[in-house]
Amino acid sequence: MSNLSSIQLLKKLVAFDTTSYKSNLELIMFVKNLLEPAGISITLNFNPEQTKANLLASIGPKDQAGVLLSGHTDVVPVEGQAWSSEPFQALIKDDKIYGRGTADMKGFIACAMHAMLKAAQMPELTKPLHLCLSYDEEIGCIGVRGILGLLSELIIQPELCVIGEPTSMNIATGHKGKAVFKAICRGQEGHSALAPLYVNAIYCAQSVVEAITTTQKQIAEGPIVDMDYDVPYTTVHVGKIQGGKALNIVPNECVLDYEIRNVAEQNTESVQEKIFEYVEQSPYAKFVSFQEINQYPGLNTSTTIQAVKFLQTLLDPATELQKISFGTEGGLFHQQLNSAVLVCGPGSIQVAHKPDEYIEISQMQECDAFFERLLSHIKR
Repeated sequence: MSNLSSIQLLKKLVAFDTTSYKSNLELIMFVKNLLEPAGISITLNFNPEQTKANLLASIGPKDQAGVLLSGHTDVVPVEGQAWSSEPFQALIKDDKIYGRGTADMKGFIACAMHAMLKAAQMPELTKPLHLCLSYDEEIGCIGVRGILGLLSELIIQPELCVIGEPTSMNIATGHKGKAVFKAICRGQEGHSALAPLYVNAIYCAQSVVEAITTTQKQIAEGPIVDMDYDVPYTTVHVGKIQGGKALNIVPNECVLDYEIRNVAEQNTESVQEKIFEYVEQSPYAKFVSFQEINQYPGLNTSTTIQAVKFLQTLLDPATELQKISFGTEGGLFHQQLNSAVLVCGPGSIQVAHKPDEYIEISQMQECDAFFERLLSHIKR
């Protein structure tokens, strides 16, 4: 049985460079080798290349509905960021723990592992505790889909799923969905001296950008809003555009990537249809094709359900209910399991993805206290 504290576990987790384009297997095997000897059941689910894996850990009665904790193991890149310390070596300074993934979201995983090991020492759990770890969340919630389909075969539908993304230990009941698209604009290559005789792919892409910005303006001025969000309506955003080879060549291709982040009351299909409608009105319509790259659903859990009230009893009385601006795997869990899903974890999203990412030790302690209360509940 491991005697490592949650902070010691976090230091070990940070040391694994699990940037999304790299393997997470060393971390996964570390978790497996730590939890399995304690009598915790482990199931691994690999990607087709066998280079990454999801993990499901379970302890407690198999014929009961329990609580599922969820976290992603991958982190965003550190290249090009000005770190003051080694990003994959946890540094404790001024009551903070610095390192890539400390807030997003290895701090939660460390606390959850610590709780699983404590649960394994309890002789009589009345409800099971599960921990699901995924890969490739940071690039579109891709990896978790591999294990979601297996959960109904492995466990009873949980009463509650807690996604441990950083919310400063407040409860998030919702977030927007996200859909990612690519617009491919084909032009006609030619000498720039004769530019008017050819179709410029960049001008074609400009018509797509105009369609997107017009659509965004209409949405912002429209009736569909959710005032619980910082931006209370669906957003459409162009994040990348690439085209042209040389100034004296009319470009024959330009590709742009854009995303739709939708509130629950507005689906992405209706937004796409509006963009298509405006593109069709342009002279470049026949030169544009669209591809859907990825999509995951939003989360919109009612604040009045029993699961919210239960989670509130395990947290500080000052805990706030909120909706978060960033996406999580929560919508996918709800879609697959139809369980109550809430987002609650230590650390702040304000420092995630930045150089010198950190989590406050007080947040780790608050998360540990939350799990202590949860364990007291499931051993009754």
